[in-house]
Amino acid sequence: MSKKKKISTARFVNAKITSTISISLVLVLLGLTILILFMGNGLSKFVKENMSFSVMLDSDVTDAGIQRLRKNLDGQPFVKSSRFISKDEAKEQLIKDLGEDPEELLGYNPAQDAIEVYLHSEYANSDSIAVISQVIRQQNNVRDLLYQQEAIDLINDNLSKVTLILLVLAAVLMFISFTLIRNTIRLSVYSKRFIINTMKLVGANGSFIRRPFILGNILTGIVSGIFADGIIFLVLAYFNKEYAELQSIIGATELIVIFVVVILLGILISTVATYFAVNRYLKMKTENLYYV
Repeated sequence: MSKKKKISTARFVNAKITSTISISLVLVLLGLTILILFMGNGLSKFVKENMSFSVMLDSDVTDAGIQRLRKNLDGQPFVKSSRFISKDEAKEQLIKDLGEDPEELLGYNPAQDAIEVYLHSEYANSDSIAVISQVIRQQNNVRDLLYQQEAIDLINDNLSKVTLILLVLAAVLMFISFTLIRNTIRLSVYSKRFIINTMKLVGANGSFIRRPFILGNILTGIVSGIFADGIIFLVLAYFNKEYAELQSIIGATELIVIFVVVILLGILISTVATYFAVNRYLKMKTENLYYV
């Protein structure tokens, strides 16, 4: 009897370990999908906030006027940051781009003093920039405003397409993940179908029969979620070491959200899958249990 009990316990432990590993791997897939969505959003924000436009200044603007204008710009809700570019600095950039000094050719420095303005990501679109352009042109000492409308439209269109593709991919992977976890749990419940039938025959109601299965698989979901979070953390640690720029795309808050969501998905999917798996055998007649 003791030997049979040990064998039964070993089988139960092996089944739990196998189920936990299987669910963990699926949750890693789900977690990485959510991570990609966050990274897509972070990348979109990063790209938009690195787009800039130039506020060209009057040729007779004073240092005090420049400081005053920068202070006004930085105080606007749509401005993330600004940077002053002097005529000399702009000329040096022209020399690098053209390979020769334009002042030697023209007899004067064609560059102008300018302020390079970076916007918050939510304002980096055509409609907002059109309004912002009117606001900035009303400022003193502003001669012109230069920005690449076509480039901004192209970037926004491409980011929208990438976001849509990621959402579709996430939905597909979510469905695949749910199916894989459901099949894993159905297999674990399948081995106990006769126990479920016996409990039903002695008068136990559905909720009483389902409870131990659901509670057991909730624990499995939590453990699997924690294991999955550990794997995702190691993957992120590796890529952060290789590509330091990732730290500016996805922050600590987003990572915490991902880790929590992975555990919650482990609990939710395990609970729902267990509920339907047990219900299947609750509704099945005794003679049919031998043929499934």
